Parts: sequence; structure tokens; C-alpha cells
Amino acid sequence: MTTVSTHMHSIAPPGKMRALRSRTSIASHRRHRLVTTASASSSRPANPAAANLRELLKGETILRAPCAHDALTAALIERAGFKMGFMSGFCVSAARLAMPDAGLISYGEMEDVGRHITQATADPAFPFIGDADDGYGNAMNAKRTVRGYARAGFAGILMEDQAAPKACGHTKPKVLPRDEAVARVRAACDERDEGVGGDIVVFARSDSRSAVDSLDEALWRVAAFADAGADALFIDALRSKEVSLF
Repeated sequence: MTTVSTHMHSIAPPGKMRALRSRTSIASHRRHRLVTTASASSSRPANPAAANLRELLKGETILRAPCAHDALTAALIERAGFKMGFMSGFCVSAARLAMPDAGLISYGEMEDVGRHITQATADPAFPFIGDADDGYGNAMNAKRTVRGYARAGFAGILMEDQAAPKACGHTKPKVLPRDEAVARVRAACDERDEGVGGDIVVFARSDSRSAVDSLDEALWRVAAFADAGADALFIDALRSKEVSLF
């Protein structure tokens, strides 16, 4: 099982899905993708950070991933002894724009910050997961975002099912219809598997628990995201410390 809690993201190893812990959670519903690197042709660039993240997720210990908003915080996370980090859209929007997490920061700005974050670590394989908000558009935009984040050196990418303009997941945002949300995830996974940017771990997030006040809808969506190829799943804004899945 994989669990993430903002703003210190804690990632537990994969295994049988047991529960979603804390108010912000990732439930691993991965098949072989977390165990082996996604298929790639010899012409695609290697992504050692993604390979490292996949190896870390096979372990038995909980992984904490502090949030970075620039190169300095990324370097400090590595020097402090953490094994991975997370580029938070909330933090980047606040630090770069002095603006709230309300869809005001662009793909280009996030990719630029991300490139500085991934290049700030001493170990080129140190993994950072990049917050990609709503993919910055439709399914085609999501493919471009995945490609750009992989080229920027991210090990993983987190993409949500919100409709534009996005908002913090705890403020009752709006989500896409089911078919559009699944299409966005499928496009992201297609780019991961076939794109020229190389491998990247796809974390698919649903905000429907808060948006439509339905845990059942959130569970339906993340199951569909898994079927679409997502490596790991994230239900935002849970309301109990532990929600049993099975």
C-alpha cells in the first residue's frame, strides 16, 4: 500500500490494499508497473530517478517525501537524508507567485521550477514526484505535461481529475465527468509508455471525495484510473484516519 500525507508526503510500500490512511492518501492499485520499469524502446532516454522510485516503492518501509518549491529546498531535502521528495503545486504557487493554489500557475512555470529542483540534488537518481495539477488542459495537454516532466528529470508525476480552474482539494473543487477524467489518465499513461521523454511513475488523483461528497465515487474513479494504466492512486481529502477498502 502507498500512502501520502501533505505537506510531508509519506509513502508506504506496495502490497495488498488494506486501507487509505490520513486525510490525503494514495492507494496502490498497481499491477507489475511498480515492480518493473515501464516498457521502453532502446531509443527512449533512461530515467534513473524513475527507476529508483520504482525500486523504493517495492520496499517494506514507509517513505517520507517532503515538499520542495525551489532548488534550495530540494537540495536540503536530499542533504537531510530523505530518500525522495515532492514538488508541491501549492508551495510553488505561493513561493513563485505569492498566489493561492487556484490554477493560477502555468505548466511552463511548474516545469521550469521542476527542472531546477531535479538538477539541485547531488545524486541524479534522487527521485522527485512533480505535482502536475489538472494536467493543464485536456488529454492532449496531459500527454505534453507528462513528456515535459519526464524530460525535466522527475521520477513521478501526480495528476488530478479536477476541471479548470482548479482549486485546493480541500475547498470543494469541481471534477471532470468520468469519461474525461479517465481519458486524461489514459493519455498520461500512453505518454509514459511510448513518449520520447522516457519513463515516469504516474500517480492518478481523484478529488471527487470533496467535490461531490462521495467516497464511492472516488473509489470508482481510482479503480478506473488503475484500469487505464496508472501506477499509483491518490484520493484527496479523506475524512477519517483509516478507510478500509477490503
